[in-house]
Amino acid sequence: MRKATTNIIIISGLVWLASIILPDRLGIDIVRYLGLHYWRSDFFNPFQLVSYIFMHDTSSFSHIFFNMFGVWMFGRMLEDVWGTRKFIFFYLLAGVGAGIVQEITWMIDLSQISSDFNSAIAANSGESLSQYQSLLISGDITTAGAEDLIQLRQQLFNMRVTVGASGALFGILLAFGWLFPETRMFLLFIPIPIPSRIFVAIYAVIELILGVVGPMDGIAHFAHLGGMLFGAIILYIWKKQGKLYR
Repeated sequence: MRKATTNIIIISGLVWLASIILPDRLGIDIVRYLGLHYWRSDFFNPFQLVSYIFMHDTSSFSHIFFNMFGVWMFGRMLEDVWGTRKFIFFYLLAGVGAGIVQEITWMIDLSQISSDFNSAIAANSGESLSQYQSLLISGDITTAGAEDLIQLRQQLFNMRVTVGASGALFGILLAFGWLFPETRMFLLFIPIPIPSRIFVAIYAVIELILGVVGPMDGIAHFAHLGGMLFGAIILYIWKKQGKLYR
C-alpha cells in the first residue's frame, strides 16, 4: 500500500484548500507562515524548508494538480521499491535541498541591490538608487535617508517567497530515471517514446536554460535543479552503501 504517496497528496490538497479558505474566513495568511521566505526576511523560519513543500499557488488549480499527478505517477513506483519510510525521507530531503538552492539563488539575485542599498545607507542618502525607484509605491527614493532605506531594503527581502512540491518532484523524477532508466516515456514535443533517463536529462537541461536565460516567470527553476541535485547525492550514497533498492 502506497501510504506515503497517498498521504502526501491528501495533505497537500488540504493545505491548498486551507490557503484559499483561511485568509478570507479568519484572516490567516498561511503563505506568510508556511511558505519559504528569504532567510533575511522578517517572516523566515527554518521549518519553512519543509512546510513550503506542501504549499501550492492558489491562483490556479494547475500548480497543485500537476505536482500531485507527478507524485502519484512516479512516487508510487519508488515507494513500492523503497518502502514508505525511505520514500518519505527521500521526498522531504529533495524538497529541503531545493529550498536551500532557492535561498542561494535569491542571495545571488539580491547581492547587487543589497550592496547598493548598504552603500546608500552608509551615506545616509538614496541619491544613488534612482534605478530602484520602481520599488517604491510612492515617494522619491533619491531623497530617502538611512532609516527609510533600511525599511525599503527589508521590504524587498520580505517580498521573496516560494511554495510547491516541484523541487521534491524533480528529485522523484531523477530517482525514477535512475532506478528505471529504460522505461519509455513521452514528451509533448517528441511524439515517440524515449527512455526515462533521457527524459530526465532533457528536463534538467530545459530547467537549466530557463533558469539562466528564461523569462522572469516566477518559477523557481534552480530550485527544481536543486531537488535533482540533492536527490542525486542521496541516490549516490545509497548506491555506495548497497541500499539503492531497499
